[in-house]
Amino acid sequence: MTIHFAAAEGNLRPRLSAAQARAAVSHAANDNRREFPLNLAPANSESEAILNAALRQFAAHGIGAAAHARAQAEHAFFAGERETYQWWLAVCRTLDRRMAVGLARSADQETAGNPRESA
Repeated sequence: MTIHFAAAEGNLRPRLSAAQARAAVSHAANDNRREFPLNLAPANSESEAILNAALRQFAAHGIGAAAHARAQAEHAFFAGERETYQWWLAVCRTLDRRMAVGLARSADQETAGNPRESA
């Protein structure tokens, strides 16, 4: 069996040229793009407040931040606090869009099943 030696690349020369690096960065991927198109509307104070709350939520709860926001939204929903529910749903959506879509879908089904809640 023949053994071939392949030396590691040195730090003196980067793997990509500057043009190749720019081209690679311009093709960055978003795994949610097809399901959830980007909202290119300019940021407003409410969206900035939601982003700030989502970042604080992530700082406090780490990887479980979206699940915690979902639990808060569910609690507010069942307590009849619609404004608080909408807030936590927005925070959850910022952290995990798929989880927020599922939460909104289940809340819609719950409301449809209980006509008193929708009034």
